[in-house]
Amino acid sequence: MLVSAKEMLEKAKAGHYAVGQFNINNLEWTKAILQTAQECSSPVILGVSEGAGKYMCGYKTVVGMVNGMLEELNITVPVALHLDHGSYDGCMKCIEAGFSSVMFDGSHDPIEENVKKTTELVRITGEKGMSLEAEVGAIGGEEDGVVGTGECADPKECKAIADLGVTMLAAGIGNIHGKYPENWAGLSFETLDAIQQLTGEMPLVLHGGTGIPEDMIKKAISLGVAKINVNTECQLSFADATRKYIEAGKDLEGKGFDPRKLLAPGAEAIKATVKEKMELFGSVGKA
Repeated sequence: MLVSAKEMLEKAKAGHYAVGQFNINNLEWTKAILQTAQECSSPVILGVSEGAGKYMCGYKTVVGMVNGMLEELNITVPVALHLDHGSYDGCMKCIEAGFSSVMFDGSHDPIEENVKKTTELVRITGEKGMSLEAEVGAIGGEEDGVVGTGECADPKECKAIADLGVTMLAAGIGNIHGKYPENWAGLSFETLDAIQQLTGEMPLVLHGGTGIPEDMIKKAISLGVAKINVNTECQLSFADATRKYIEAGKDLEGKGFDPRKLLAPGAEAIKATVKEKMELFGSVGKA
């Protein structure tokens, strides 16, 4: 059964660890992540971008697939199904489809518009027992067509959004989606600390978890980050393992590739990546 991310993130913040959000793109990715979470006894958040939702034949299809896997794989750890970087309309569609959590990314709107839409979503998700993530300060890089420059959020604006009653807050602290460039300045812990001081017990979210050095990850967790998103690293490991399988020429006696065998190495690579991140975030054994 899908659950809200609220309880798992409150426990994570109090226990000084973070829950991983791993984005899904197909059946193989979803199965690999769920199996790893169960093996590690770790709570987990499955992230779905609007583009991935469309690719997987719509949000209702995604909900059906995930709920089916929870039952068939006997998954007992807490699992939240979460819309990642959602528009207001996207959030409404996921609420209707049966997601247990949504993110409204109003970071590109004027703060007044962000507050207005977030307030409405706080009411709706609260009535349905869902968790809601909001964002202040655009996350750098590009993910699913959403582009940000990696700006640092205004701590006072973060407090204004947090005070609306959201479950968790994603604040830009110099982090970016995708690979980090060599000249990346690093995370602004001064900004993160200021946000933490003003938002109190609010679980904070770190997007762009791929490529951030381990010491920065651990320091971010110590300053209130309770959810860390990982997508690019899974994409890279999946693609590399699949490429190696193809290059090895392991076909079926010239009859072509069996798609189940073709995708299996990529799924195993995702399992290894997810387990490594869960260990780094400290969520192993916390289900």
